[in-house]
Amino acid sequence: MRWIRYTFNQVTHYGIIRGDKIQQVLGDPFHGFKEEAIFRDIDKVKIEIPVLPRTFYCAGLNYSEHVIESAKKQGIEPVLPSKADIGYRANNALIAHMENVIIPKDATEKIHYEGELVVVIGKQAKHLTLENALSCVLGYTIGNDVSERTWQRSDRTFWRSKNTDTFKPMGPWIDTDFVPDEAVTTVKVNGVVKTVYKTNAMIFNVPTFLVEMTKYLTLWPGDVVWMGTDGASPDLISGDVVDIEIGGLGHLENKFIREI
Repeated sequence: MRWIRYTFNQVTHYGIIRGDKIQQVLGDPFHGFKEEAIFRDIDKVKIEIPVLPRTFYCAGLNYSEHVIESAKKQGIEPVLPSKADIGYRANNALIAHMENVIIPKDATEKIHYEGELVVVIGKQAKHLTLENALSCVLGYTIGNDVSERTWQRSDRTFWRSKNTDTFKPMGPWIDTDFVPDEAVTTVKVNGVVKTVYKTNAMIFNVPTFLVEMTKYLTLWPGDVVWMGTDGASPDLISGDVVDIEIGGLGHLENKFIREI
């Protein structure tokens, strides 16, 4: 099942994708719903981010090639992480499929994409085990963890480099049947393939992160966990269009525009 959050006539709803239509529901996939006999054409609605998370988690350096590429750029030896550490991002940075990423006027040319699998939590969870970790997962969506690398190196925190408004495209829907095991993530810039990697080739997989997190944190319905990226990004410029496709899940497309 694919859940989509959309706006029609200035009212935002959840719906279920049925072919090229959206079936409207009362409620949402997290707290209960009732299907309605109302159908909308997908191209006649505004697609919104699929969930506004209570807490926005993000795994860093969770693919080996990304760790190696990052180390090369810093002139240091790569060191793979020894445990599943999680970080946080800000909801203000979230935008939907087909919305523009705005590059601040004083940003440098080091604007990079990071195509990521996003886990959407559907049930409250604490003290999960590897055996039951996925029981709290509603489904998956796609994220683009945009970064300003110069700011990332110079700021004491990632407040600008990772959390500037519009720096976190997410969507277009939540797929409850998607299985990451055999999927491939492909990132294109202006239609040209730039990055390809096996989606599930993580250093620490989804269950491992959920187990480690819930030793200390309660996960709540609507929380999202971004799982990191592999490879490296070219420097993006104003007018570039980034399309992130995860096979079997969908694709997320956004244009980058520099602020005037």
